[in-house]
Amino acid sequence: MADELLSFDAVLERFDPVLGLEVHVELSTKSKMWCGCPTEFGNEPNSQVCPVCLGLPGSLPVVNAKAVESAIRIGLSLNCQIARWCRFARKNYFYPDMPKDYQISQYDEPLCFDGEIAVEVGEMAYQVPIERVHMEEDAGKITHIGGVGRIANADYSLLDYNRAGVPLMEIVTKTIHDTGAAAPEVAAGYVALLRDMVRALAVSQGRMERGNLRCDVNVSLMPKGASELGIRSETKNVNSLRAVADAVRYEMRRQGAILSAGGRVVQETRHWNEAGYTTAGRSKETAEDYRYFPEPDLVPLAADPAWVEQLRATLPEHPGKRRARLRTEWGFTQREFGDILAVPGALDTIADTVLAGATPIAARKWWLTELARRANEWGVALDELPITAKQVAEVQALLDTGQINDKLARQVIEGVLAGEGDPAAVVQHRGLTVVSDTGALEVAVDGAIAADP
Repeated sequence: MADELLSFDAVLERFDPVLGLEVHVELSTKSKMWCGCPTEFGNEPNSQVCPVCLGLPGSLPVVNAKAVESAIRIGLSLNCQIARWCRFARKNYFYPDMPKDYQISQYDEPLCFDGEIAVEVGEMAYQVPIERVHMEEDAGKITHIGGVGRIANADYSLLDYNRAGVPLMEIVTKTIHDTGAAAPEVAAGYVALLRDMVRALAVSQGRMERGNLRCDVNVSLMPKGASELGIRSETKNVNSLRAVADAVRYEMRRQGAILSAGGRVVQETRHWNEAGYTTAGRSKETAEDYRYFPEPDLVPLAADPAWVEQLRATLPEHPGKRRARLRTEWGFTQREFGDILAVPGALDTIADTVLAGATPIAARKWWLTELARRANEWGVALDELPITAKQVAEVQALLDTGQINDKLARQVIEGVLAGEGDPAAVVQHRGLTVVSDTGALEVAVDGAIAADP
């Protein structure tokens, strides 16, 4: 049964939206959080497991030092304080995709806490307060066979534990107020900024389509003039920027309709459907339901302040500052630059193409049109296409010098993508050079006329 929805404008007239975002980032370490099993994506199911990540009796976890370093770098980039002392906890819950049936996480003593980051939407900047960044482990993957791929009507389910135990960072915001009509865009902009940040830090691939980065979207509504927070819903595992914005917008309209009719919002988890709506999941647990207690198999963690400062000195340019710098240097409008940010991987590929010698306008043109189309057709990310930023710049150089025209340039790109070599080799192999010699053209014309007077 479809939900009753209030118009977005009517929601804003009567209520103030409040957001809370929980972003899970899968780290790109070579081994898992508690054991030495590899973390490669796409390998044979259940081929990257051991007694530790399978939760077999007597196996003991050991903390992945690289994961701790990555978490600290993320926390520093979010302007967080780094705890002098913290420890892990067991989060007890029925996890069908977690062999131990509990998750090693952090509860009230996280590694990083009390941060803040600015998110730009149009000409406005919104401050997003960070509650904590804590370390935990990912679960396995369940594939439901039969029906429409959901457990409710599946014939059976398959479990792949390759992902179980992969290092996972959870970045949790405090409540985000005063976003108004921009709430959907603020949520998506924040997730996009985190995606760019973890990539710049080289701690995660940040591919939402692969589940490297996913967001739990919490939304509640406060009646205008009220001081008490409303009851929230939590839409789980949203895995695209557009879906994050759409989930916020949908939940605002759904909750607005319930409250306007005198009803009460149920605190629950919800699932995002790509058709553009959320559906009810389970009633939302509280911390007490998880029965947290300190993890007895791991000692507390105390990060050396001197080491933390060494890591701070290695941080790359902040993604927000980099965006502002590149937009100014390239001379793009907010809308033009926004189109770049909307395509995963486009900013880095365009920046690399400019460094390779192309103009920003030309680089933007090729990556957001011809190459974005190819990536969409092939179902891959831009930076997974078999063409480099240097090769795209070489195509543009051939175009700039008049050796090929725009139509031929697209054929050159086609040849590079097909594995025929660098652009110059494709031009020579396919005979694509534009003939600009007047004498040669006249001979060709005269020959054509003579052959067919």
